[in-house]
Amino acid sequence: MIDVVAARADTPGAAFVTHFNNAGASLMPRPVVDAVTEYLTEESRCGGYEVAEARADELRSVYDTLAVLIGSDRSEIAITDSATRAWDAAFSAMTFHPGDRILTTASEYASNAIAFLQASKRTGVSVEVVPNRPTGEIDPDALDRMIDDRVRLIAINHVPTNGGLVNPAAEVGRVANAHGITYLLDACQSVGQMPIDVDAIGCDLLSATSRKFLRGPRGAGFLYVRNAMLEYLEPAVLDLHGARWESLDCFAMRPDARRFELWERSPALVLGMGVAARYAVDIGLGAIWDRVSELGAMLRSGLRDVSGIRVHDVGSVQGAIVTFTVEGRSAVEVKAALHDTAINVSVVTPTSARFDMEERGLPDLVRASVHYFNTEQEIERLTAVVARL
Repeated sequence: MIDVVAARADTPGAAFVTHFNNAGASLMPRPVVDAVTEYLTEESRCGGYEVAEARADELRSVYDTLAVLIGSDRSEIAITDSATRAWDAAFSAMTFHPGDRILTTASEYASNAIAFLQASKRTGVSVEVVPNRPTGEIDPDALDRMIDDRVRLIAINHVPTNGGLVNPAAEVGRVANAHGITYLLDACQSVGQMPIDVDAIGCDLLSATSRKFLRGPRGAGFLYVRNAMLEYLEPAVLDLHGARWESLDCFAMRPDARRFELWERSPALVLGMGVAARYAVDIGLGAIWDRVSELGAMLRSGLRDVSGIRVHDVGSVQGAIVTFTVEGRSAVEVKAALHDTAINVSVVTPTSARFDMEERGLPDLVRASVHYFNTEQEIERLTAVVARL
């Protein structure tokens, strides 16, 4: 059971806004804010290199914390500046040839789909969408039927950007593992929202961000690379951090996942992400998932009870993200009206998830994403404001 009163007291922003944009960027808890600002203050007084050297052990401990967060070894963690950078680093390290196949989900996010299409243009790889179950999530049985010896990658999101469904990542993992196919999981919307165990899921690669449900600062993310994958993956970009210049014409990559890192980064943001991860682990990801699932269901139910509102979430398992439309009002208008009452939401456009949104004929959607520090009263207020539009 989460102490919501304590969580809100530890969230400075909760005193100023009703924040339902946690799928965009959540409100940071006080320890995260303090860690980042104190580090930056120390840099301003002592120098960036000097502070990084003095606090090297603390910065190195972030790898341990992230490993605990997802059930991996610290050697399998690479820290990046975003989930997109992490995902792209993993994807661009793979080699594709004409006739190869990439299998993905209908709910795939635009940035990933664009990378697929770019790879298709460059190499001739085929990008194919796996059918959904009738309930809306990817169908692992359909995936299994699509497998042949030309499939080189299965890449899906765990939770999409445009709705509350949770894809059956572990079931997909069992199919991928049974056929020996590389499995890349975009977990940017699930890390921090629910328990994640990379061994239970069976993914070879996983990308995640700091700023969303993990409640860390913007400008940080991480990549998980299963140790067994390292012999097959060479990052598209290496520098003196990811590799060592051993002789005039020879370099050697790092033996761990940190070959995917670049030397320059913001130590303050890295430290903040580590504090956010520890904060989530200490609260308990199981308790967080129970809370956000309950609040998400409450919001969907309340919105469905209002005439003229249509909720568009699908999936047999649904989490914190709730998408809806209001009859006679554009999503942008609804967002603006809510903003005028200090309620934060966001708008999802069809260009963010074309496979899914075009197939379902969806317009721009209002996206309200809850977190454990939100209250039932805040949900009731959002519903009441929308009902008056």
